Amino acid sequence: MTSPGTSLSRRPAQVWSRVRGVLFALALLLVAAVVLALLHTEDRHGRLDPRSTGPNGSRAVAELLKERGVSVRVATTLDEVTDAAGPDTTVLVTAPNLLSDNQQTTLRATIDTSGGRTVLLAADAVSLEALAPDVTTDLPDTVRPLQPGCSLPEARRAGAVSLGGERYVTAGAPSAESCYFRDGLPTLVRLENSAAGDTVLLGAADLLFNEHLADEGNASLALQLLGSRDHLVWYLPSLTDPSAADGQDSDGRERAEEEEDFLDLIPSGWLWGTLQLAIAAVLAAIWRARRLGPLVTERLPVAIRASETTEGRARLYFRANARDRAATVLRSATRTRLAPLVGVPTREAHSPDALLPAVSARLTGDPGGLRDLLFGPAPSSDAALVLLAYQLDALEREVRTS
Repeated sequence: MTSPGTSLSRRPAQVWSRVRGVLFALALLLVAAVVLALLHTEDRHGRLDPRSTGPNGSRAVAELLKERGVSVRVATTLDEVTDAAGPDTTVLVTAPNLLSDNQQTTLRATIDTSGGRTVLLAADAVSLEALAPDVTTDLPDTVRPLQPGCSLPEARRAGAVSLGGERYVTAGAPSAESCYFRDGLPTLVRLENSAAGDTVLLGAADLLFNEHLADEGNASLALQLLGSRDHLVWYLPSLTDPSAADGQDSDGRERAEEEEDFLDLIPSGWLWGTLQLAIAAVLAAIWRARRLGPLVTERLPVAIRASETTEGRARLYFRANARDRAATVLRSATRTRLAPLVGVPTREAHSPDALLPAVSARLTGDPGGLRDLLFGPAPSSDAALVLLAYQLDALEREVRTS
């Protein structure tokens, strides 16, 4: 006979067979996380970010500028830009269209007084109205290699570059220098400012991307436009910039921002669809949960031996480590069978005061551990559970034969 201490103990092979699937899944997730982290390390910075090595990043041109002695500073707030602007500084605005009216007004004042160079990438008609009011835009066009078509020294030295995008109309700025024409309209415009500085409008930012810097004369034009001063402030407008909040209007009254509710941003069709799905889910839950009457026992389609049911339930207890539940079932069944044998009513089989004296009277030995055996605590190990089963079986045999 197998000893009680080893009949239900787990062997290393059993433990490994149970946990190897979980360990394999965790290892696979860890490897996938590491691979994804390595693949996306270069994408942790955004488009036109001088710290990004991705295709749409601009680290390549930033490193080239640093090699030529130009300091490159990344700015994400307008306050940083206004503090750093000066005659020896170039300010590159990567997304002027994201600036609020108040920010555009502040930036325009900085352009007029700094005496440095400001480069605006793909500025549209709205942003030009504040930053370069003498220039307007026409319909944009695709980006492709364009010839200079002008006498601007930087453009003549660079030759053909990848430009296009916004096309500018300079009828209101007769002194503007226009280059890289697309269907008769320039995609690069240089404007003189009142404080001996200048503003350069570029219709597209493609020539600054890492993947396009080596094409045509992109690198040459980028280095000349951004490296004409000792310092470069690379301005990446951010929606978290405190200065993005609009100031006061012309009447001196503070303009309140209209905050759109999240639900207003969702199309009405999606809202109705979500509501219908929610109602369907509630109805399905009611259908599956509601019972129209008491439980009805049904005859099984096949006969199942009691030993198979017992073994199946024992395996469930074993997998769940439910020793307390198993011990309760064993003790309850033993008490139920012992009660009629010792003359105790079945309804009092689980009362220690009624059952224990009657059982003790049928035993020949010392009944000192009888209470712990029939009403004691749950066993602390599988071996103790098996031993409890053996002791209950022995007690029942002794009562039956006494």
